[in-house]
Amino acid sequence: SSGINAEYGEILISRIYRDDIARNAVDAFRVNVIHARSQIRSPVTNIARTSFFHLKKSNIWITAVTRQNVNAAMVFEMLHKTLALMTSYFGKVSEEAIKSNFVLIYELLDEILDFGYPQKTDSGILKTFITQQGIKTTSAEEQTKITNQVTGQIGWRREGIKYRRNELFLDVLENVNLLMNAQGKVLSAHVSGRVVMRSYLSGMPECKFGMNDKIITDNKDKDNNNNDMIAKKKNAGIAIDDCTFHQCVKLSKFETERSISFIPPDGEFELMRYRTTKDISFPFRIIPLVREIGKTKMEIKVVLKSNYRPALLGQKIEVKIPTPVTTAGVNLFCNKGRSKYKSSDNAVVWRIKRMAGLKEAQLTAEIELLPSTENRKWQRPPISMNFEVPYAPSGLKVRYLKVFEPKLNYSDHETVKWVRYIGRSGLYETRS
Repeated sequence: SSGINAEYGEILISRIYRDDIARNAVDAFRVNVIHARSQIRSPVTNIARTSFFHLKKSNIWITAVTRQNVNAAMVFEMLHKTLALMTSYFGKVSEEAIKSNFVLIYELLDEILDFGYPQKTDSGILKTFITQQGIKTTSAEEQTKITNQVTGQIGWRREGIKYRRNELFLDVLENVNLLMNAQGKVLSAHVSGRVVMRSYLSGMPECKFGMNDKIITDNKDKDNNNNDMIAKKKNAGIAIDDCTFHQCVKLSKFETERSISFIPPDGEFELMRYRTTKDISFPFRIIPLVREIGKTKMEIKVVLKSNYRPALLGQKIEVKIPTPVTTAGVNLFCNKGRSKYKSSDNAVVWRIKRMAGLKEAQLTAEIELLPSTENRKWQRPPISMNFEVPYAPSGLKVRYLKVFEPKLNYSDHETVKWVRYIGRSGLYETRS
């Protein structure tokens, strides 16, 4: 069962897919969640052997209800997809918008779920046969196209797409996470990455995407019998711990040949997600030095080093240096960028617009402390950092990106391709 409730518990829309959920289940949800005296932190609430999975968007509650042991991640993915679909159809999701579009929402709920099982959630496909006015009146030819899209193998792309200029944009977006101690030893680190594509290609093209995955490069090295260790290291592949693909990727080819072959959806989509934990190139190193001068003074020195190639530029660099709660005043000196003490955050924020590779910057903070009666020692929270660099910290590289379209007469060489690498900070911390 799924439902949409207003802020005060009024049911705006509900759809029951199975008969094991009674209509009065909403009363229990209204009393125990919406009107609960204490703040509800968990997104899942169990009441009388019934599980309520809920999201709140402004003043609207979107809820899925079940009495079975279901996959919670799948339910929340479904709720978020439903929310995204409503946004795609009528913009802002509000009480007035839902009341104005309730017929459309019922149509969507009937299409995206069947007996509680998710079916079609792609807005591009749903918009071919559901409009805001209702179901389109279609010719026999259009009806056949719709049927093929709903039941066919390539439900994510319609036929007959044409562009004057065939273009393919590929972004490798990575978030590097690091926890390092003051001596420079890595305590934990991983990179979570995404390969996002924007496809503006005519017809039904097949694309092949290759990267420097370790299994591929190891196999090539065995075939070539390459004994040059320097060349081997230079072309070394990355070890991917786990990865997930968009539904358009032919998994059988990836498992046997390790090639990523797919017919891309039109427009922007996420081709794959991956995670690596080995051989990460950390863009920045923070070297902290904390010196306590008696009980009322403290000096913090922070040296920031960039570890990437000199030709590259790091941007949007921000270093957050925590200070004690008893801080009365701070004097700051930095040889690059701007620094400011934020009393509301109990931290010094140091911002640098741009920084080239293999450079060094330094900040000194002289801190005056209020006298404290407590003997507890300051715990020294870690120094955190935000940044953006134009390369992939995992070492991932796009080896090739090929396009084949046998029906239309354009070749791989005529397709304009753009590849961009962006590395950003995730949780990037150094203990002081």
